[in-house]
Amino acid sequence: MTAERTEKRTSRSAKLLYRPWGLIGSLIGGLVAGQVFQQVWRRVDPDASEDPPKPLQSEYRLRKVLVAAMLQGAIFSVVRALIDRGGARAFERWTGEWPGD
Repeated sequence: MTAERTEKRTSRSAKLLYRPWGLIGSLIGGLVAGQVFQQVWRRVDPDASEDPPKPLQSEYRLRKVLVAAMLQGAIFSVVRALIDRGGARAFERWTGEWPGD
């Protein structure tokens, strides 16, 4: 089965016009991802009374620090991809041009 890729038309002006939209989306995405991570971490580590461990906090084992970092990275990447893709599609609907590539 072959996936058919459709080329989207992109102009320099579309890229420039999309930048502010992309920056706002990234800021909102970061806030959303942070909240999602906090909620997921509380479920992953029911003993967590505060924030997830940071790499320089010596009271936590390395394993716990690494699990928190991997989980946080995965959540931030997925949320960013969803926000970036959704923003690009909305921009394309409004302007008729794809802002990426």
